[in-house]
Order: sequence, then structure tokens, then C-alpha cells
Amino acid sequence: MKPSNCRWAARVVLICLPFILARRSVPAQDKRAAPDAGVWSEPGATFSVPDSQLPKNLSMIVYGDMRFTDPSNTKVANPQARRLLVDKVASEHPDALELTGDVAYAGKNPADYDEFRAETASWRTAHLRVYPILGNHELVGGPDSLKNWWAAFPELNNRRWYSVQFGNHLYLINLDSNSDLLEDSQQMLWLQDQIAHLPKSVQFVFIGLHHPPVADKQTLTEVDHNPRPNEIALRNYLSRVAPQSHAQFIVAAGHIHNYERLIVDGVTYLVSGGGGAHPYQVERGPADQYQTDDEINFHYILFRLNGKRLQATMYRLADPSAQTPEWQARDSFVITARR
Repeated sequence: MKPSNCRWAARVVLICLPFILARRSVPAQDKRAAPDAGVWSEPGATFSVPDSQLPKNLSMIVYGDMRFTDPSNTKVANPQARRLLVDKVASEHPDALELTGDVAYAGKNPADYDEFRAETASWRTAHLRVYPILGNHELVGGPDSLKNWWAAFPELNNRRWYSVQFGNHLYLINLDSNSDLLEDSQQMLWLQDQIAHLPKSVQFVFIGLHHPPVADKQTLTEVDHNPRPNEIALRNYLSRVAPQSHAQFIVAAGHIHNYERLIVDGVTYLVSGGGGAHPYQVERGPADQYQTDDEINFHYILFRLNGKRLQATMYRLADPSAQTPEWQARDSFVITARR
């Protein structure tokens, strides 16, 4: 075989690799891209799950801020709520599971990732496809903490952001809000390239990151979790491009340990940080589509795709200490494809 044909054959194998390993906890690494965080060599998704491996009406769960750590540490997280959510998510058996960051409490501590592996054994038993996002707690301890992150998710090695074409109609773009998202930054240029080359069949684009670009004003928490200029730049960019796109955009973030739903320029912005971390109160403004007197909202969001309709329901854990868990469907909304 001529050298040029060898290169072509090798490229085919590498393109198919994510398909072969699609049932693993995260997608296989795509060797087409340069081995640097988020650098790309050609347009297209970093990973792919073909439509042939998915049901007609696929499902996805979004939630985050679990803070896996020693269960005796009840100050930073509620271990009972965390475990109940993990088991409930496994029982739903979603086709994709998006984690909005702060999976570990302290990224520098390998024991926190050991606790993550122990508590999420049911996910591996169920062969869930898990797509994690870097939070600020993953970087506690400095850049070397990423070694523990990539040890937990080896298929993402050296990637701080990535994308997944999930069947024909869903496209996931997971960003790192610890890194620059301002205009002309490496990550923003990569994002622009991803959106510019969306397949025509894609109906819904999920953009995941940890810090929220849109949220209620935080005045009731001990720390400032209001949107920062870094994420506001992303919001402003989406306000320009989303109305012109053939796809609907949904942005899912965490960081605020509660649930919020807001809409800006046709883009749905979700805060899903109720995975078990110490709860934060939210002062809900009139723009928040979820109005409640509940201060604590341990929860997950379940999406189901049915034709051109994306149905979403937020399920809230009523009382983590109850002998029998009660799951309440507390928010429900539908996003309809544009064509």
C-alpha cells in the first residue's frame, strides 16, 4: 500500500474509534486533534455517537455540583442526597449524562476521585455515557490537579473542552469556564468553529460549562456566584449567533447550588447545581421561569427527544433524610426544533 493510502486507512480507523467505544463512561479520545487542550485540526465534533447506537426517542440527564469527597464531611456536601441522586440517575438509564462540574470537592485529592468511583459504581454497571465538565473545584490545588481529572476520565486526556455529535439531532459542546472565553481566545475561536460547522441535521445544541452566563442575582449566599465577564462574553456571542442558527440552543451550567431557568434571546439557560453540594439560596427575579419558595433543590434534569420536541423535567429530591425518597416533578418545559 502506498504511504498516502496508509494515512487514509489510519484516519478511517481513528474516526471510527469513538463509535467502537461509545458505551464507555466517556467517549474515546479522537487522535485527529492535536494533543493540546482544545486545539483542533479540522472542523467537526471531537467525539461521535452514531444514530445507529441510540434509540429513536433518546434521553439525557443534566446535573452537577456533587462534590464527591469523604462522606463524613457533611459541611461541604450532603452525602445522602448525593448518593440518592446517583442511584436515581442510574435507574433512569439515560443515553447521555452531562455533569456540570465540581464532580470532586478538591481536585488535588486523589481520594475524592476514589470516592467518586465508589459512589458511581451503578453508572458503570448501567454502562452510562458520562460527559463531564471542568468546575472550579477540579482545579483546587493548582494545574497539577488536572492529572487526577484525566486519570478519572482518561479519554479526555489533555482536553479541557470538547464536543460530541450525539446521533443526528443532538450536539454537545462542553466548555471550560476556568479558561478564557473572551473574544479571540483559543477556546472562543474553537467554539465559533464548532457552531459554524454544525451538521444540518442537528436540531438541538447543548452548551455545557460550570460558571453560569445567566443567573438570578446572588445576594443570599456567602460567596459571589454572579455571572462574570468571562461567561457574559459567551452569552453575548450566543445572543448574536443563536437566532440565526438552524438549531435551538440550551446552555447548562452549575456553580450555584440550586436550580434556575432563564431565557435570553431565544437561548434557554439552566443552572443545575443541585447534585449534593452544600445548598445555596437563590433570590429569584421575575425573569426566572422557575418560581418556588423551596430554598433547597437537590435535583436532576431529564431531557427526552421525541421527534421535533425536546421535553425537559426537573426532578427534585423532597427530603434526603426520608426513609423512602420522594421525587417531585417540579419544573417542565418543551423546546421545539426550528425545522
